[in-house]
Amino acid sequence: MFFRHAYRWTAARDQAEDLVQELLVRLYPRLEELAALDQVQPWALRVMYRIFVDQHRRNRNAPVRPMHEADAAAGGAPGESADDYPDLGLQPPDLVELELTRARLSAALLALNDEQRTVVAMHDIEGYRLEEISRVTGVPIGTLKSRLHRARGRLRELLGPEEPFADRVRVAEQGAKS
Repeated sequence: MFFRHAYRWTAARDQAEDLVQELLVRLYPRLEELAALDQVQPWALRVMYRIFVDQHRRNRNAPVRPMHEADAAAGGAPGESADDYPDLGLQPPDLVELELTRARLSAALLALNDEQRTVVAMHDIEGYRLEEISRVTGVPIGTLKSRLHRARGRLRELLGPEEPFADRVRVAEQGAKS
């Protein structure tokens, strides 16, 4: 569960692993305190989010960029390869459509700013309520609502309408025949 959140926030597997490891390193000396808590998961998620924010602020002005940002600049879907997807038993055109959709969605999510990507990932992807997100991030609910609204609008703008791959192939085939 922590890795999923870390991956959504960082958009890079290695950074997500480092973030979870940092969380565990910080929590290990406090095991007795954790045992006294009723709900450890939201508290630990809040700690991990604060670690993420601290790391992001520290790295924002760094002259060296992470590999996933270089991949995104080159046009690839960051942190994703064909090996990351399970065999769903789909036909080749469906698999191509799925790959294109995932790549477009991944690129659109990366185009959002960090605050918007975080709230979209936690609310729309992971299914957290705004109240829970507010407790984890420390951001007021009204601010989260506006970020979510703006992020969804930006995603609509970025993704826009696109005709399915199968329709594009038919149009290309018809053009080749004439």
